[in-house]
Amino acid sequence: MGRIRTPRAREAVWLVFVGIAVAAAYGTVWLARQKVVTGEALAWGGAFAALLLAAHLVVRRALPLADPWLLPAAGLLTGIGITMTFRIRPDLSGKQTAWFVLALVLTSAMVLLIRDHHVLERYKYVIGAGSVLALAITVSPLGKTVNGSQLWIDFGPVQIQPGEFAKLGIVVFLAAYLRENRELLALRFSPKHLGPLLLFWLASLMLLVLMNDFGTSLLFYGSFLLLVFVATGRAWYPIVGGAAFAAGAAVVYRIAPHVQHRFDVWLDPWADPGGSGYQPLQALFAIADGGLFGRGLGQAYVVTSSGNTVIPDAQTDFVFAVIADELGFVGAVGLLLVFVVFSWRGFAIAAGCRDGFSKLLAFGLSAVFAMQAIIIVGGVVRLLPLTGQTLPFVSYGGSSLLANWLLVGLLLMISHHGAAERLRERAEVHA
Repeated sequence: MGRIRTPRAREAVWLVFVGIAVAAAYGTVWLARQKVVTGEALAWGGAFAALLLAAHLVVRRALPLADPWLLPAAGLLTGIGITMTFRIRPDLSGKQTAWFVLALVLTSAMVLLIRDHHVLERYKYVIGAGSVLALAITVSPLGKTVNGSQLWIDFGPVQIQPGEFAKLGIVVFLAAYLRENRELLALRFSPKHLGPLLLFWLASLMLLVLMNDFGTSLLFYGSFLLLVFVATGRAWYPIVGGAAFAAGAAVVYRIAPHVQHRFDVWLDPWADPGGSGYQPLQALFAIADGGLFGRGLGQAYVVTSSGNTVIPDAQTDFVFAVIADELGFVGAVGLLLVFVVFSWRGFAIAAGCRDGFSKLLAFGLSAVFAMQAIIIVGGVVRLLPLTGQTLPFVSYGGSSLLANWLLVGLLLMISHHGAAERLRERAEVHA
């Protein structure tokens, strides 16, 4: 068999394997629930594969040189997420599938209509202001509080989490602003040029404090420090910024009961095993129950006879624990490796870019993605306090799924233009 040379051909091969794997996993869960694989299960598997094929054709047409790993990795994570949603809450799997369809439609439209991500650089202030406005709407009377955090707004029959989209807009703003001012910030401390950036960022963090969401604050602030460091090469920015965040977190711990409660449960869940510590302890029990190879898809004790989940909110905050229970340590590590591959490709795309905006944008998007996965998995296994973040592509939630697929679209555009630029450089060298 000859070597597969073109990116789109490699992508197509990987998508075939992804489609087969996801269809097999969904069918296995269906078999465990229904004791027979019906035509409905087979139709879902075929429809999922067809959606990935449609996305592949869009990328082949609009971005033929784009990275071939991103779409298969995102498709595999999404397929696992929908399968686990069906496993835990079958009544929600249809909604998550509908969100997946919408995500592919909007991502395809973005890729076909924009094509060149450099357009976003010209509208950095509009995008940044829109992101802050999205967070502000959340803390307005339109916002809805769930589990102590005001993160959602009702939009007709659905709930939207504006913070998921704001993180993309803020990364775009930061990448564009830092590209424009990186030389001045790298040479010396410049209040004139750093001031607007800090004011914008403080406004975002203040809104997040009002939202009572420590996890998103950590994600936004961490991405800010990483981007400033990459743009300037000055280590004192993240050192001073990290110290300031730690001091601020200590203050918030004392004045925000919701944050204090999360830290206390993290430090000692056994203090109230039947109450506030019940959820994280059940997650640890599930991970331990999975052992090395797991109970098998559809076989673990995830749902009680009354239909309630053993781990509250298992389809959102603790889906990783359910995966570890059913697929074991090996399956959990395999899932994490997919996240590693996606993050690796994102950082590799950033490293291969020739212009500053593309490099910073790809790095920022990849950093946000990787940090979010680390924060939620770390919370489930008790390496970090629980923050309520979603596991990208895998956790149930339409806003998260849609935002992460838009992130995929942006990285695909960046990788295509980076590869095209490198080809032009080679052609000029050999001319």
